[in-house]
Amino acid sequence: MQSVLIVIHILVVIALVAVVLLQRSEGGVLGSGGGSSNFMTGRGQANALSRATAILATLFFATSILMSILAGWNRAPHSILTKGPAAPASQQAPQPVNSGNILDQLKQLQGQSNAPAAPAPPAAPAQKP
Repeated sequence: MQSVLIVIHILVVIALVAVVLLQRSEGGVLGSGGGSSNFMTGRGQANALSRATAILATLFFATSILMSILAGWNRAPHSILTKGPAAPASQQAPQPVNSGNILDQLKQLQGQSNAPAAPAPPAAPAQKP
């Protein structure tokens, strides 16, 4: 349903852009206000394009609202409070250390977290030219 609505929405958007670009400008620069007494010169064409613009704009808003409603229906409610811990249960947070300054605490934490490292793989023998 959503893909059909998206395709219809895109077609309406393309048609709306085309109809707006087909309309005749009132002339002048953007801030001039169009001081002529004729609101639109070609009355029949202006009425058809104005109606088409109004209909396409209504369809645009309707499809936009329908898409937002459909997106809301598909969204599952969830709470951050019901989620489990991010880390596995085997990993525990380090206990706070109260002695010394921060540098001493970091050294102690580093000493606790260092595990015996795996032996390094043997290096490949050097090739003679």
